[in-house]
Amino acid sequence: MSTQMLDQTTTQRSIAAITRGHSHGPITRLMSPSDFGQLLKPFVFLDLFEMETQTMSQMGIHPHSGIATVTVLTEGDVHYNDKVGHEGYMGVGGVEWMRAGTGIWHGDEMSQGKSKRIQGFQLWVALDAELELSSSFTQFVESDQTPAVGPARVMIGSYAGVTSPARSPQNMTYLLVTLAPNERWQFVPEPKQSTAFIAVAKGDLDANGAITAGDLAAFEDSTDPIDIQAGAQGATFVLGSAIPHPYPLSLGYYSVHTSPEALAIGEAEILRIRPF
Repeated sequence: MSTQMLDQTTTQRSIAAITRGHSHGPITRLMSPSDFGQLLKPFVFLDLFEMETQTMSQMGIHPHSGIATVTVLTEGDVHYNDKVGHEGYMGVGGVEWMRAGTGIWHGDEMSQGKSKRIQGFQLWVALDAELELSSSFTQFVESDQTPAVGPARVMIGSYAGVTSPARSPQNMTYLLVTLAPNERWQFVPEPKQSTAFIAVAKGDLDANGAITAGDLAAFEDSTDPIDIQAGAQGATFVLGSAIPHPYPLSLGYYSVHTSPEALAIGEAEILRIRPF
């Protein structure tokens, strides 16, 4: 993994570290629970994906426990079916919130939509001890239902008095932000949310340091604002902010829990409900 540690001598909120992750075909893994996930928990995993929609069926069904996944698109759209009677099209500005809880198998709830190509991010969130062994739950929120605050759409959590319809914990905020060329914007964290990162899908920006398309930047632990200016081509990015996760990470192949005991329960449930 290509990682650069940055100087933190200025008085502004600084970037603690920046990475471009590592790529496998159409997916770039920007963060895993064993690397930047330790720095940014409850945010423990982030993929940037870019693919032709006809290849989506190759992703395959797979299990999770102990986490939630958050999927947003920055280009194109997909067809969704949450298996409980809700289906439609999710485009840019929409969000899938999937809480794995004790255990779930998923991967076929989204399929080719109207566009030939998609780009977006999938984030894993480590759940706390009260939710990591809860029931599983999947929710799609279409783009016309996600609230906006200036250039930011609130994907999960709350920001500036506006709350996402996604039924996520309220100790975190996840925004999809689109800035026009050279536009300035300031992010002000919600109370006690001292963990923050930015990952750029398109364009470039300056946030007390240059962040370009394909970068993930982790910010120093602080509740200070983050001042951002887009470059000459504008920028599209996600920004995560949260109250730090106070638990260690007990890791399985598809699971993240707060203890080895909870991990064992989750992995046993994954085997019990295996669909094949």
